[in-house]
Amino acid sequence: MDRRKIFGVLAATLAAAPVLRQAAAADAKVHRLAIHVDQKDPAVMNLALNNARNVYEHYNELGEEVTIEIVAYNQGLHMLRDDTSPVKDKIAALRAKVKNVTFAACNNTKRAMEKAEGKEVPLIPEATIVPSGVVRLVELQEQGWAYIRP
Repeated sequence: MDRRKIFGVLAATLAAAPVLRQAAAADAKVHRLAIHVDQKDPAVMNLALNNARNVYEHYNELGEEVTIEIVAYNQGLHMLRDDTSPVKDKIAALRAKVKNVTFAACNNTKRAMEKAEGKEVPLIPEATIVPSGVVRLVELQEQGWAYIRP
């Protein structure tokens, strides 16, 4: 093969590299994980946070994207309460490290707690209110999210 052909093949290969990278990125799977917390047990809350961190670190090492949502309802809402959470510092640390982790707080549970306690239930800044924790888990699973309950 003469030099012009070699340079032509080399130039074509280099020109195709960005297109090939884009195609590979488009085919890359985005992992999605829903984690369910419904107990006022610090061990369960810590396990959920550890699971989230471990999953993130695993896929991060592989260069793959993962989105994680921790859904708290019933007594698990204490995980996201600013006044009663035994893990709020760990949540803040995880959220600072892992941008694609969110925390869903069940509004049904929040309203029931407010009625029972006769006061507003404060949530941590990382929490997002969803109408129903159970419904949120159903919706995530219907969208193809993996589901675990620590």
